[in-house]
Amino acid sequence: MRPSAALLASALAVAPLCAQQSELRARIETFSADRADLERRYDAPMSAERSDRLRQRFQAELRGLREVDFEQLGRAGRIDWILFENHLRRELHELREEQRRDGELTSLLPFAAEVTALSESRRKLEDVDARSTAEAVDGIARAAAEVRDRLRRGDLDHVPPPLRERAARRLSALRRALRGWFRYRDGYDPQFSWWVRAPHEQADANFEQLGAALRALPRGSQEVDRTLIGDPVGGPALQQALTFEWIPYTPEELVEIAEREFAWCDAEMDKASAELGCDDWRQALELTKQSHREPGEQPKLIKELAHEAIDFLEARDLLTIPELAKECWRMSMMSREAQKVNPFFLGGNTIQVSFPTDAMAHIEKLQALRSNNEHFCRATVHHELIPGHWLQQYSQARHATWRAPFRTPFWMEGWALYWEMRLYDLGLAKTAKDKVGMLYWRKHRCARIVFSLNFHLGKWSGPECVDYLIERVGHERAAAEGEVRRSVGGAYPPLYQAAYMLGGLQLRALHRERVGSGELTERAFHDRILRQNSVPIAVLRASMAAELPPQRLPEWRF
Repeated sequence: MRPSAALLASALAVAPLCAQQSELRARIETFSADRADLERRYDAPMSAERSDRLRQRFQAELRGLREVDFEQLGRAGRIDWILFENHLRRELHELREEQRRDGELTSLLPFAAEVTALSESRRKLEDVDARSTAEAVDGIARAAAEVRDRLRRGDLDHVPPPLRERAARRLSALRRALRGWFRYRDGYDPQFSWWVRAPHEQADANFEQLGAALRALPRGSQEVDRTLIGDPVGGPALQQALTFEWIPYTPEELVEIAEREFAWCDAEMDKASAELGCDDWRQALELTKQSHREPGEQPKLIKELAHEAIDFLEARDLLTIPELAKECWRMSMMSREAQKVNPFFLGGNTIQVSFPTDAMAHIEKLQALRSNNEHFCRATVHHELIPGHWLQQYSQARHATWRAPFRTPFWMEGWALYWEMRLYDLGLAKTAKDKVGMLYWRKHRCARIVFSLNFHLGKWSGPECVDYLIERVGHERAAAEGEVRRSVGGAYPPLYQAAYMLGGLQLRALHRERVGSGELTERAFHDRILRQNSVPIAVLRASMAAELPPQRLPEWRF
């Protein structure tokens, strides 16, 4: 049977659209591969050459993208264009910020350019004159020693601890680069080894001593755990980061939102405390913390809670859970050292369980038991596994894979937090202790917004953040210190901790719009979120709207 003229016309109209959409996805995938190659090739820390080369690639891609006819793209193509254009602008901004922040370290790391030049010469496979190279490395060693001595004499006491901490982290990267450069020829080039080994050994030793001097507090400073110092980014940087996430609020407004959510948590906690016959939430929390499994029994509890969450979701037809996802998650136990930074669980395809080890001091064991009691675990398990991070990762590997560069904690952590709120509303907490446990985590997410934003605004110090978590949420001190250490140590972007609750609130608002209106079922809504991959929630909202999204998304005050 021959197709009708109308069908042929429709197919011909769709064909260019599909071609453009396919071309855009291929462009994103090519860019991601190019970016990975450039990062591997230009791997020297504090390198102007690296920044210039990446900037050239980003700018060229941005020019090419803006030549694409946006109006001819369908919904999925427009979403990809919006994400890619935002991603490129963010990459260019972050390059500028990285160079600016590195420029602030010149007086503390005056030898950085020389180390970088040596590392880059290796990547270019340039010949080496052993004697002149030895002189260059000796100069690096002497420059490091000079800064070390100035720090020890107190000549640089005016440099604030956060800047010293940033310099110490950059110094560690420079030290690794210099070691890698040296080992590349050492033992293979007799002239090189004869001339350069001694200067390199001296430079390496001086780097170690300089690192210790940088991390020593200035004379007269109040004694503080240096791992809690951190490096605040400041208000303008926070505001710019929020803009890239399409969040039209100031940091101060977000703190107010967190306080409103805190008030709700406090009211719910009062109800649960009354059910337990307790005078206040602290007494209820203390009672709940005492309900923990015995040593060796925690893995069994985690397995029970994982299956409980899956059964709860499927009984209510809340989302699609593939059989393979239920089958392929794993479990491991975290070491004592890992728990100093991650006092609670981590997740993904493997849930990493925090629980006392026999190597811990007695007080550490008690605090870890209390922090990972049965009722606290009820929320952490479904946050890390299903429907949380493991189900997200399973979906990311299968849907819209070209969007991997656009990942955002507002989708990744926001989704897991959204389910903490949704499952509480649906009655997963069976007892008053269960409610206390789930509310503890919800208060924790509110507190993350408050303390992380106040820290990066320069209003609170790391130790003040620790005290706040203990007082306002009820953390054990070791857990509070680990939480702050994780937040201010530089491994996470400044909005990461705020993204849990804020992303969850965005998804809750989107749920009201699409499910509350009757437009989508629970299952359809949640499945669509997972199949879009990790994207800012405002973009996710645009992908579900009735009309095609414009190039500039409208403000959404969720």
